[in-house]
Amino acid sequence: MIDYSESKVLHVSAHVVGNGVNGEKLKLSSETLETEDDALQNVLLTYFLSSFNAFEYYRFTFTNDQIAENGLYKLVSEIFEDPDSLHENSINIASHLYAVTLLPNIKSGDLYVAYLSGVRIQNQVYNAIGIFKSENKDSYLKLNTTTPSFKLKADNGINIRKLDKGCLILDVEQEEGYKILVVDNRNANEAHFWMNDFLQVKPLADNFHHTQNFMNLTRQYVDEQLDEEFSVSKADKIELLNRSRNFFKTKDQFNQHEFEAEVLEDPSVIESFRNYESTLISRNESDIVDNFEISAHAVKKQLRVFKSVLKLDKNFHIYIHGNRQLIEKGFDEDIKKHYYKIYFDEET
Repeated sequence: MIDYSESKVLHVSAHVVGNGVNGEKLKLSSETLETEDDALQNVLLTYFLSSFNAFEYYRFTFTNDQIAENGLYKLVSEIFEDPDSLHENSINIASHLYAVTLLPNIKSGDLYVAYLSGVRIQNQVYNAIGIFKSENKDSYLKLNTTTPSFKLKADNGINIRKLDKGCLILDVEQEEGYKILVVDNRNANEAHFWMNDFLQVKPLADNFHHTQNFMNLTRQYVDEQLDEEFSVSKADKIELLNRSRNFFKTKDQFNQHEFEAEVLEDPSVIESFRNYESTLISRNESDIVDNFEISAHAVKKQLRVFKSVLKLDKNFHIYIHGNRQLIEKGFDEDIKKHYYKIYFDEET
């Protein structure tokens, strides 16, 4: 993750961005915040940086691929060139966010724009610009013991371990659209708001992205297409996913022909898989490459959604991790129910 033990918040401005669709206002601060206090620095760094995954990067983009036409890219570049311009540019950033908040379900929130130094990621140290939006407040209690008669107060505030939305733009690779880390604890109804409407970013095409893309492709194919063309059981689909998972866990380098031979095996399935892949590429839903170094971090992330559980009504769950030949499916004509027969050597 990010090492911010030597980091410092050099400048930070805060604004309140309402939802204009709901009649809420944009409230702009007149100056930057005072952050010289060491305790406040530690709290801000924890809030700003502790939620980022330092393996999945993005870049600024624009609809016609002219990066310089991305308004946020321009503002960020001006701040990197002149950090003292942060407050003025933070007003423009807040105004941009307010302008693209066009769905009634998007929550209002406090927006922080910060310039940070000494951000260490994978042994590299960067200056960075952070844009953070706090939409949810937690309740807390504070006990005042400064008087003989203690006082208890209830209030609301930000949980510094729960960043709602954020991005961290690293001062590197400017001409390509910078390297950017993103946090978006969104709900389904605002799936494109933070990433597409406000930031306008796309994944950086590195080994993490390629690994994640191909594992996603395999999972989607098994879930959506395999049983449309072939007579397969749920156990067969789980077996294919298990072979795919084991391939990515045990290999350092990905080669698609090797993957197809070891995981898909059947020539008809391989042809079907390639057709499905071509369809996604033609729709610009994926940018698949056929040879790359496998990212262990991407594999670990994807394994969370590779399910090996066979759910039978609400009575049983069967976890399938190994030999598909040891589980057999059938139908009992007498009781008119399906069944699975499982072979094993011993109970543990």
